[in-house]
Amino acid sequence: MDIKNLAQEKLRRPATGHKGTFGRVFILAGSRGMAGAAHLAGMGALRSGAGLVTVGVPDAVYLIIAKRESELMIRPLPSTAKGTLSLKGLTEIKRFCFTQQVLALGPGLSQHATTQQLIRRIIQETELPVVIDADGLNALKGHLTILKKGRALAVLTPHPGEFTRVFGGKLDDSDILRRKRALETAKEYSVVLVLKGHHTVVASPEGKVYVNPTGNPGMATAGAGDVLTGMIAALVGQGCSPFEAACLGVHVHGLAGDLAAKKTGQVSLTAGDILFFLPEAFKSLVPS
Repeated sequence: MDIKNLAQEKLRRPATGHKGTFGRVFILAGSRGMAGAAHLAGMGALRSGAGLVTVGVPDAVYLIIAKRESELMIRPLPSTAKGTLSLKGLTEIKRFCFTQQVLALGPGLSQHATTQQLIRRIIQETELPVVIDADGLNALKGHLTILKKGRALAVLTPHPGEFTRVFGGKLDDSDILRRKRALETAKEYSVVLVLKGHHTVVASPEGKVYVNPTGNPGMATAGAGDVLTGMIAALVGQGCSPFEAACLGVHVHGLAGDLAAKKTGQVSLTAGDILFFLPEAFKSLVPS
């Protein structure tokens, strides 16, 4: 895949464009103690060109997130007693999805039983393209048939530990094995599979495979995956197919990490550094 051509085709902005032109992204993320995940995913979407980003969070942590970033629209949703998303919010979430173009869910949502049940209901019932990460993936363990019953194509973004926990089997550092398992999984469950790590692998249900050349070990840091989740969702909202969005997202995410490492070194690199360098990474592919 020619990433630069893809970026220039999909991300050049018409002079007549407005917020609605560039995608309405809805992200379900965060819980008590993990509010930062919602912030990172939301800003990852904004920094990747989304016109409108709404982050749905438990009302228990609404003020924490709302005070942190004024560009994000924060939608408070019913909480459990533990400060996680409650199943009581399902109807409101589904209704709001009708106004959106893409849904992302998982970062920081927790493994609370009620929240995990909510996640499964949403994945099965939403008609939006959906990007699933972190606790969204955890909710699928033992419930993989949901993916086959879903109404829209899903993008799954597991790291190796999440992949083996959800899909079983073994996985090692072998690029050949990682490509094989990613492709088998994408085909079996009709998903786009982003198997993160050194040379992240993106596989499509149709048998396409992209191996990402960007990125570095400094990106193995808390929150980096949350940023990527928002990025992929934003790119879908701007007209990329889920597979194109995943390929372009992982490439630019890794490129931003490489730019950050040149400034901070790999040891001190944080997810916030990746966010900071996203504009430079995108500009290298789509000059103004």
